[in-house]
Amino acid sequence: MSWRTVVISSSAKLDYQMGYLIVRNQDVVKIHISEISILMIETTSVSLTAALLCELTKKKIKVIFCDEKRNPSSELIPYYGSHDTSMKVRKQIAWSEDIKTSVWTEIVTEKIRKQAENLERWDRTEAQMLYEYITQIEFGDATNREGHAAKVYFNALFGLDFTRTAENSINAALNYGYSLLLSTCARETALNGYITQIGLFHDNIFNQFNLASDLMEPFRPIVDNLVKTMHPDKFEHDEKVEILKMLQKEVIIAGRKECVNNAMKIYCRSIFDALNEGDISLIKFYKRRRNKRENRFVSCAERVIYASYEGWNICILACV
Repeated sequence: MSWRTVVISSSAKLDYQMGYLIVRNQDVVKIHISEISILMIETTSVSLTAALLCELTKKKIKVIFCDEKRNPSSELIPYYGSHDTSMKVRKQIAWSEDIKTSVWTEIVTEKIRKQAENLERWDRTEAQMLYEYITQIEFGDATNREGHAAKVYFNALFGLDFTRTAENSINAALNYGYSLLLSTCARETALNGYITQIGLFHDNIFNQFNLASDLMEPFRPIVDNLVKTMHPDKFEHDEKVEILKMLQKEVIIAGRKECVNNAMKIYCRSIFDALNEGDISLIKFYKRRRNKRENRFVSCAERVIYASYEGWNICILACV
């Protein structure tokens, strides 16, 4: 299983050769393609060969491109992520409204539960209000407990004057983390043979990732807790790297310890199984491990390599 998150943060030329990603400038770094889970091109001063892009697609490696402000702007998704994509898409179209609504209800419930757990970790009394919202959730969240919980949650976590529409470093960090979750869920959707446009609850005609938007919801509180812990005064390269490490945080899912990146794979597959089998008991949600001495999540055994060269640098985050 691939595990590395590779970030190219300044000028370089990327090529493919004999099974390796080749990063060239005045020096050369080689990384075996089989080890890479995510490749993030953080700067616009990077060139890539078509041969490399084709190989990354074949190996189903998530490639994220950033804009001139170094924020994720697009990604590379293969046309066919699975050998039986046509059959999977037929199943997806045939999912009944009843099972889609049932699964969405479970997702919303778990999201609010994770938000309440976050508030408990930060000793916020509003956590009890969120637990009460969980008991009030109706089929399909018809009374919008998710929306009510979000307002209480963000104000309790970041302050009464905090709004998600404000332009500040906290929202920048949240948006960056959420975009990584969305990208990861979009990758898993494609790899499992489904299309991202047809969602369970989200159905915006301008949203190419409706299904991924549904799937990512229970993982948002991981980002929230990390940003709360960081409490960034600015949001630049170092802060982005810290957010990227989120994918190597350790959680419990299906009775074993997994990095968030792997847990999202297991979770997404369980959602698809539940939808296809009409059985919400098949859904596997994660539980978070916590360092008892600190208000943060435990990391996987983690190796962080910075190979800095004149004119460019590369950051490799590895969950081993």
